[in-house]
Amino acid sequence: MGDLWTDTYKLKTWLQVEIAVCEAQAELGYIPTAAVDEIKAKAKFDPQRVLEIEAEVRHDVIAFLTNVNEYVGDAGRYIHLGLTSSDVLDTALALQLVASLDVILGQVEALVQAIRYQAQQHRDTVMAGRSHGIHAEPITFGFKLAGWLAEMLRHRDRLCRLHSQIAVGKISGAVGTYANIDPQVEAIACQTLGLEPDTASTQVVSRDRHADFVQTLALVAASLERFAVEIRNLQRTDVLEVEEFFAKGQKGSSAMPHKRNPIRSERLTGLARLVRGYAVAALENVALWHERDISHSSVERVMLPDACILTHYMLVEMTDLVKNLLVYPDNMRRNLNCYGGVVFSQGVLLALVEKGMSREAAYKLVQAAAHQAWNTANGDFHALIRQDPEVAALLSDDEIEQCFNPTRHLKHLDVVYQRLNI
Repeated sequence: MGDLWTDTYKLKTWLQVEIAVCEAQAELGYIPTAAVDEIKAKAKFDPQRVLEIEAEVRHDVIAFLTNVNEYVGDAGRYIHLGLTSSDVLDTALALQLVASLDVILGQVEALVQAIRYQAQQHRDTVMAGRSHGIHAEPITFGFKLAGWLAEMLRHRDRLCRLHSQIAVGKISGAVGTYANIDPQVEAIACQTLGLEPDTASTQVVSRDRHADFVQTLALVAASLERFAVEIRNLQRTDVLEVEEFFAKGQKGSSAMPHKRNPIRSERLTGLARLVRGYAVAALENVALWHERDISHSSVERVMLPDACILTHYMLVEMTDLVKNLLVYPDNMRRNLNCYGGVVFSQGVLLALVEKGMSREAAYKLVQAAAHQAWNTANGDFHALIRQDPEVAALLSDDEIEQCFNPTRHLKHLDVVYQRLNI
C-alpha cells in the first residue's frame, strides 16, 4: 500500500493521464500521431529533478511538465494542451484511490475468510453473552464472530460501491467548461485509464466523492476498533476467554514479568481514532470557494495516504489477530456458570410462567434467588432454585435441569449461519 503513495508513483499516474490525453487528442485529429509516438517513447521524469524545479517555480504540475519536456523535446508542446492542473491532479488521484481500494478490498476478503473459519470452529463454543458489561444469556463464540463476519461483508459491499464512485476523472479545463478541450477527449482518455468522466465537474472533481471514500474507511476502522475492544475485554485477567497470541520471547512489561497485554488490539483502537478524525477533515474539504480553491490540497496530501495506509494496516493486523487468536472454552464455561448460572434466569422464569405462575410472581421469585446468589460468596443460583418449594411444586428436577441447559440457546443458530453461508 505504501508504494501507491510515493512521489514516484504519483508522478507516474500524472504521466499516465497526460499520455492518455495526448492519445485522445491524436485520435480526434487535434495533434499529430507522430508527436504522440515520440512523447510515449521519450517521456519520463526524475522525482528529484521535479522537486528542484518546484523549489523555484512553486508549482508542482509546472515543475513536472518542465522535467518531462527536458526529456521529450519539441513534441512536448503537445503535452497538457488545453488542460488545467486539476485535470491531471484529480484524474491521477482517482487512479491512486482505485489502486488503494483494490488493495484494501483484497485484505477485507482475507479478514472475512479468517473470521468465517473461526466462526465455523467455534459454532458450539458456549459462552456468556453480555449486555452493559454484565452477564446476560448464553451465546456461542461462533455466534459472536458471525456478527463480525456480517459487518465485514457489509463493508465489502460498501467498498465495492465506492469503487464506482471514486473511479472518476475530469479533463474539462479551467472551471470545467471544456472551453479549450473537446469533451470527447475526456471520454476517450478516461476510458483508456479505466475511469468514468465526472458528471459535472468544476475546475476540480467535487470533494463529496473523496469525503465518501474517507468516511467509508473510517467506518471500516470503527468496526475493527469494535472487534479490538471486544478482544481486549475478553482478555482481561478476570475474564480470560480469548487472548492475543503471545510469541515465544515476547515481553509484556518492563516491571511485571507475568504480564500478557493485548497490545495489538490497543494499537488498533488508537489507530481507529486517527482514521475517524480524517473523516471530519474530508467533510470540511467539500466546501471550496466558487469553482475551486486549493484548501483541500494540503489536507489530502496527508489525509488520503494516511487513511489508506492506516486502514490497510489495521486490516492486516486484525486478520492476523483473528487467525491466531487463543480461545479458552474452559474459561468460557467457568464464567458462564458464575454464581450458579444466573445467566439461565430467564429460562426459569419462562418455565414457571408456562406452569401457571403469574409473570410478576415468577419474576420476583427468580430475581430474589439470582440476587442472593450474586451477592454471596460462592453463591449458587442453581441450588437456590432447586431448593425453592414454590419452584419444586411446579417443576420437576428434569424440567429445572433443562432450564440450565445451554444447548437450548443454540437451537436457532443455523438461521444466522445459513444467512452467512458459514
